[in-house]
Amino acid sequence: MTKLHLRFLVSCLIMFTISHLLMVSSRGPIYKPPSVERLTDRFRSTPVVGKMTTFFGASNINIKSNGSYADIILDKTSGSGLVSKDKYHHGFFSVAIKLPMGDTSGVVLAFYMSNSDVFPHNHDEIDFELLGHERRKQWVLQTNIYGNGSVKTGREEKFYLWFDPTQQFHQYSMLWNTHHIVFLVDNIPVREVIYNQASSSIYPSKPMSLYTTIWDGSEWATHGGKYPVNYKYAPFVASLGEVKIEGCLVTKTNSTSTGSCSKSSTLLTSDPVEGIEYAKLTSQQTIGLNWARSKHMFYSYCKDTSRYKVLPPECKA
Repeated sequence: MTKLHLRFLVSCLIMFTISHLLMVSSRGPIYKPPSVERLTDRFRSTPVVGKMTTFFGASNINIKSNGSYADIILDKTSGSGLVSKDKYHHGFFSVAIKLPMGDTSGVVLAFYMSNSDVFPHNHDEIDFELLGHERRKQWVLQTNIYGNGSVKTGREEKFYLWFDPTQQFHQYSMLWNTHHIVFLVDNIPVREVIYNQASSSIYPSKPMSLYTTIWDGSEWATHGGKYPVNYKYAPFVASLGEVKIEGCLVTKTNSTSTGSCSKSSTLLTSDPVEGIEYAKLTSQQTIGLNWARSKHMFYSYCKDTSRYKVLPPECKA
């Protein structure tokens, strides 16, 4: 091998290394997730059309695979979304989602629970919000909860994902019971809100519907609204499936009930996640939670002293 060839190979290797580092740095450091229990395996999947129906933007919803999967689409005409046919008080709620590729600045994909239709100014929410970014940048995961409040009383935390969410389906799950609320991504807990005296005022307590929506969040989603949706890259198509909804079902005649799930109740079905195995995280799950928060969380309202001159009580608990 001549010196010229050797120099060429070395130059190529350097360029490859630099480009790889730039790619990694643009998405943040890539860490291998720890092994955790597959909580999703405990619950059975159901077709999208079995548990959910059109919320808005019917023309931008494509049902596929005999109802097992669906595409929800955002374009210049409209966003779109699905809503559960029933309301639930506690339970396990999960969906596998593949996000749109390319320049997705301003695009918001939300998987969340809410009762704003019943309590418009005093409602509860448990939110996953996936926030699009400008080209060659990663999506951001935002989690949020509030009870008996509004968007002004949210408790946001933001994470960088450890994978490319546009290449394949990934599972986003919520566990909600009287003990805690757990947000999980591919079965790894990224956030736990424990019910106690400090958190009781913000802890969701009323039955909620489950939603999956895609919409234009240009005013705030990407760098505080710096990058709005560029419809040159539309349509933005999110695919979802592997829906798992097992909760304490609330009858329509009791849709505003705030009572606990009980096997003896005539208005509420039994709670599938109230057992001791769902009361706290396992040691593996705790390791996963600490990993996600130390390696991938980049914003927590509990550390936002410019927003809160006095931190909320649950931040000090």
